[in-house]
Amino acid sequence: MFGEISRSALIGRDRYSAVLVDLLDRAVAGNGSAMILRGPAGIGKSALLSVIRQAATDQHLTVVSAVGVENEAGLPFAALHQLLRPLHSEMAKLPVSQQRSLRAAFGQEDGSPDLYAVALAALQLVGEAAAVRPTVLILDDLQWLDSCSADVLGFLARRIGSDAVLVLGAARTGSEDSARRAGLPEITVEPLDEQAAAVLLEAQAPTLSSTVRQRLLRQADGNPLALIELPRAIRETTERVIEDFPLTARLEAAFATRSAELSEPARTLLVVLAADVGCDVGRLLRAATELAGTPVGTGHLQEAIDAGLVEMAGALLRFRHPLMRSATYVRAPLTQRLGAHSILAEVLSGFPDRQLWHRAAATLGTDDAIAARLEDYAQRSRACGAIMAAVAALDRAAELSERPDRTTALLLQAAELASETGARREAVDLLGRADLSVLGPIERARLAAVEEVVAFQRYGDADRRIRELVDIAADVHAAGNTDLAAGILWCAAARCSSQDAAEASRKSIAAQLDSLALPAHDPRVLAVGALSLPWERGEEILEQLEQLEPDRADAPALRLLGYTALFLGDFRRGTAYIDDAAAISRSQGRLGLLSGILGAGNWTRIWLGDWDRVRAESEEARTFAEESGQEFYAATGRVNLAMVAALRGEPDLAADHLRAIGAGPLSTGMRCIQIAAQQTRGMLLLLAGRAEDAFATLARVYDPADPVSHPMQCWWVAPELADAAVASENIGVAREFLADLPLLSKRVPTSMLCVVDEYSRAVLADDTDADAAYTVALNGHAGTWPLYRARLQLHHGRRLRRLRRTSEAREALREARDTFDALGAAPLALAARNELRATGEASTRRSPTARDQLTAQELQIATLAAEGLTNRQIAEKLYLSHRTVGSHLYRIYPRLGITRRVELVGAISAIS
Repeated sequence: MFGEISRSALIGRDRYSAVLVDLLDRAVAGNGSAMILRGPAGIGKSALLSVIRQAATDQHLTVVSAVGVENEAGLPFAALHQLLRPLHSEMAKLPVSQQRSLRAAFGQEDGSPDLYAVALAALQLVGEAAAVRPTVLILDDLQWLDSCSADVLGFLARRIGSDAVLVLGAARTGSEDSARRAGLPEITVEPLDEQAAAVLLEAQAPTLSSTVRQRLLRQADGNPLALIELPRAIRETTERVIEDFPLTARLEAAFATRSAELSEPARTLLVVLAADVGCDVGRLLRAATELAGTPVGTGHLQEAIDAGLVEMAGALLRFRHPLMRSATYVRAPLTQRLGAHSILAEVLSGFPDRQLWHRAAATLGTDDAIAARLEDYAQRSRACGAIMAAVAALDRAAELSERPDRTTALLLQAAELASETGARREAVDLLGRADLSVLGPIERARLAAVEEVVAFQRYGDADRRIRELVDIAADVHAAGNTDLAAGILWCAAARCSSQDAAEASRKSIAAQLDSLALPAHDPRVLAVGALSLPWERGEEILEQLEQLEPDRADAPALRLLGYTALFLGDFRRGTAYIDDAAAISRSQGRLGLLSGILGAGNWTRIWLGDWDRVRAESEEARTFAEESGQEFYAATGRVNLAMVAALRGEPDLAADHLRAIGAGPLSTGMRCIQIAAQQTRGMLLLLAGRAEDAFATLARVYDPADPVSHPMQCWWVAPELADAAVASENIGVAREFLADLPLLSKRVPTSMLCVVDEYSRAVLADDTDADAAYTVALNGHAGTWPLYRARLQLHHGRRLRRLRRTSEAREALREARDTFDALGAAPLALAARNELRATGEASTRRSPTARDQLTAQELQIATLAAEGLTNRQIAEKLYLSHRTVGSHLYRIYPRLGITRRVELVGAISAIS
């Protein structure tokens, strides 16, 4: 459609134009996508965006745009409001709750909208606009977007695949913006080559002398904006080139030279605009008039437009290039900048939040009154999920505070909030500016909790760090804060889970926990006790869980109870708690927290055989974790997906996930992740027929000094070790590794420990004991878990065939085959078929089912639709566009062999 766009409009940019035009064509066809242009200032990112803007406008598409501005970074949803303002007419199509979320976010009505409620509403709004005509969202200077807008737009850009939407953004090289954190696709815009640079310079300044031309080409180094602007800064009489200072500064100087030619009122107008690019023209002119002390009107506005520095964009005035704004603002006299902010605070009296930020910007030195208002603003921002906006407000409040201890308290509070979102770099920077010497025991404990999130790996010696945390917990308890002390002990116990610790460290945690005198059924007591001393306290904790009736609306408590049960091996109870906590977090839009809950719960669900749900929720968890910067939870999601892929016979996919885990920042030191990854590697080798390699890989799990070992989770690997031992004739060695398992399973009698004990004893049994051992296992705990039951039947059938008990072998192998087919365990199903063939019984190939044709998300959507949820309800639950849900269902129906929604129930039941 857009193939006829003239790509010569930008010299030397044909390659980039072609990519963007192709994306635009695809968006028009209903295949939405996003692309980020990344490069240094002046490299041509904005020019490329302008070409696409013009092309889309010429074809009567809907085009909306926004620009990030440094001094608006603390205003929640400022850029989002700027972007979506032209789509206001579509808002009436949204549910009332979503309309309210957007209006509250934009300050048009009272309320504290949750960040992800706003994100979902924005997604639906853009989807409604795209249903009328294809829509293009253009965002320049992403690195300066306010964090709330950035998070919402990253959320939106990852979910537009089925909408006629194109999201294009531009960001500076080296910036750690939300687009990069969200993993959006990028193109690096390179400098022009020598030939293209010469052509562009000739077109801009054909009368330059050869000497000046060569010097300009050398200075510009292929930067298009430099080739356009630097010639304008040369004095024609002497052809003097701007001196050799950094290119960005030279460009800003060039813009300053051009603005110097304007009248004083016009220059004042530009300074006011640079201080608030989101301000409407009427207020801009009023503020400029007051600042200049003389009338500033539309004639001065036209003067700036004619100079090529600004342009009208709907009702707003904007700079033609971001460097023009920074050049105007930075080079304005300090008194003029402060005056602009002070006057803007007055003319924006109807917008209290923006007014507050202008008052803060207009303040030199300290001002406790404004600091207090910023702290209040931070609390309101936090309440509506605008966490990083709250962080920015607390940071500025710290700068304005008069007392050093108050400054440190505000910086610590800001670091705590930043750590909640996974903004580790920001949190570390905030702590680095705090005077930690003034901290009391309470603040020291809060600092330790933040460090456990943002600087976990800084403390590589787990035992030393645990001792520190226990001491901190003792101090804070003595200071009267028992709840915070319990929280610090949870951090210490979590290190026992993720890293391992010496017995003395574990006992010190438990002893300090006992000193808090909390009720025995307190979820914190149960969780800390389970993770620190599982073998000593596990049985008692299980009894407490059996008797407990928790508040099903208390998500933090449910989460702790879930982690407790799962760590001890009570998988069914643990997943039930985790499911309740996940449902609450999902309804509240706490997606960062949800990613952790789903990641933990679904590793255990693998062994319960619910792989469809594991795939869907682990993909969902990984997406949410990547969006919120939660590296640990992204890794746990990948671990789940790797094991399911291995069991389903997708070794390449499993290997891809394992490589990503290994390349991540948590690849070392986190034993809970490493042991799961090692178990997956062992499974892959085992299913590939490499039994010796599989056994060697899994044997490492039982060496406490090996980083892939873990004192609790190692026992969960017993079935895979037993399988590899039988195949590689290492049964005796495996028995030695698992010698303690029978006693431990009695000591902490959870279902998982009983399952793996029964399973490994049967598989490793001598022929004289095998029949009895298999009977115990198949009729016991292991027999109630489909995956383990089928694997036992495969082993038993193979053994019975070897003993020429053919009829019994066939019965076991048939049941194993059918269970593996139902689970989708292709390699194991093939093994069962091969064994059946060896008994003389033909076994037909498994017929592909609809499950094989649906992605994890499609199966999730189909299941929810079968339960009676509408498209909008499914969209709200899964944080998708309702039109995306509809598109998925449109593709799902023919794959399931149905034509109507009412037929979904039967179709889903047939593949469940």
